[in-house]
Amino acid sequence: MPDPLDWNRNIIKEFRENEGKVGGPFEGGSLLLLTTTGAKSGEPRTSPLAYAEEDGKYVIVASYAGADKNPAWYHNIVANPKVTIEVGTEKFDATATVVLEDRAERDRLYAKMVSLMPGFAEYQKKTDRVIPIVTLSR
Repeated sequence: MPDPLDWNRNIIKEFRENEGKVGGPFEGGSLLLLTTTGAKSGEPRTSPLAYAEEDGKYVIVASYAGADKNPAWYHNIVANPKVTIEVGTEKFDATATVVLEDRAERDRLYAKMVSLMPGFAEYQKKTDRVIPIVTLSR
């Protein structure tokens, strides 16, 4: 299996060189770049993520491909919800909000993500944790 850091670096490079468009398994999909501040390091960390739009917000999923723990970017936004996102050629500051308190809303948004990207259903089956949903607002 390829190194996940190299995998992400290549996607980020391709995204930035091609006005937000990438090929491979993400071709034709909605992909954004999320830059968080490392919870421990304080350094910027960028992650390519699938997204959906809803009511002017971007919806992302902390699936970590169905692992039994949340991805590092999720811990970073919990520690510091001020983020930067890149969508297409646009780059802007946003605030990340974890949709946790309202389980029905979380489930509705997760179902929306599954309808757009069916792989998210498999990720939830692989783990006992409730995979968090995060919204990003300008």
